[in-house]
Amino acid sequence: MNIAEHLDLALELADAADEITMARFRATDLVVTTKPDLTPVSEADQAVERAIRERLASATGHAVLGEEYGSDPGEADDAAFRWIIDPIDGTKSYVRGLPIWATLIGLEHAGELVLGVASAPALHSRWWAGRGLGAFRAGERISVSAISALDDAQISFSWDRRERFEADGIGDKLMALAHRCWRFRGVGDFWQHVLVAEGAVDIAVDPIVNLWDIAALVPIIEEAGGRWSTIDGRDDVNGGSFVCTNGPLHDAVLDALA
Repeated sequence: MNIAEHLDLALELADAADEITMARFRATDLVVTTKPDLTPVSEADQAVERAIRERLASATGHAVLGEEYGSDPGEADDAAFRWIIDPIDGTKSYVRGLPIWATLIGLEHAGELVLGVASAPALHSRWWAGRGLGAFRAGERISVSAISALDDAQISFSWDRRERFEADGIGDKLMALAHRCWRFRGVGDFWQHVLVAEGAVDIAVDPIVNLWDIAALVPIIEEAGGRWSTIDGRDDVNGGSFVCTNGPLHDAVLDALA
């Protein structure tokens, strides 16, 4: 498998996504509807995923999993490949005009996430990584911090509803952990995790995630030298939560959230 070649394709897909999302960002006539899970979806989310699926079908025939249109088994002879797409991670920010959103593109091969791209055009930023190739922001190599003590660490987490704060007591545990850290910022969504990858943040926690929220982020975190898991310490991308750190802090974070 040529990871660099597939990464080039992923970056091409991100270029196309950026063109679509920026053309409709802050548009006064943006069409927004509510999905059955009561989360918003915009016409831009759907347009991006359709464009990516069409390009992947013509270029690869690989399987695709996307937030808006579900799973497609593809038509390629090699069924080991699956692209995992979140057309706009941070739709709630997107539809309100906040610039904290990104298109997330991940590639899985034989059950392993081998590359990821997180493209945030409203932030004028893009992060990417390929297995064995390193992690990058805007073409510059990135790596996690060397912070080794919680009282020197910068942490980020967020939630958007009281129910999420109260679920399993996670909100109180996160607040207690934040009070042990040097500084807290609630960035949220993809951004807090790629900030860990580039060393600006040391700990990021997302209590509730889907696979498409993190598939692109896992290779970026790993290639930058970081560590990730679920809140209860499992290396499971389908585990429903996501904790990423610079590595030295990870066990202390998991102990605090146990």
